[in-house]
Amino acid sequence: MAEEKEVGKITHYYGKIGVGIVELSDGLRVGDTIRIKGHTSDFTQTVESIQIEHRNVSEAKSGDVVGMKVIDKVHPGDIVYKVIS
Repeated sequence: MAEEKEVGKITHYYGKIGVGIVELSDGLRVGDTIRIKGHTSDFTQTVESIQIEHRNVSEAKSGDVVGMKVIDKVHPGDIVYKVIS
């Protein structure tokens, strides 16, 4: 079974464009597999793109606030985990 490590928390969701804003507590990079879990959210996806202040970046570090395309609705307070295989 894959291990999961908490890497951040959702602070906002833009439904029209399907983007979640994540406050990172650890590093994250494009290509990582993540799981987003909350009261009504629980899904796994690959990180396709990360943006910091509307600029595409390939990785982000702890303390960064990033925008990320999500495949399902997320809610403020949902936890973002990195899946470590």
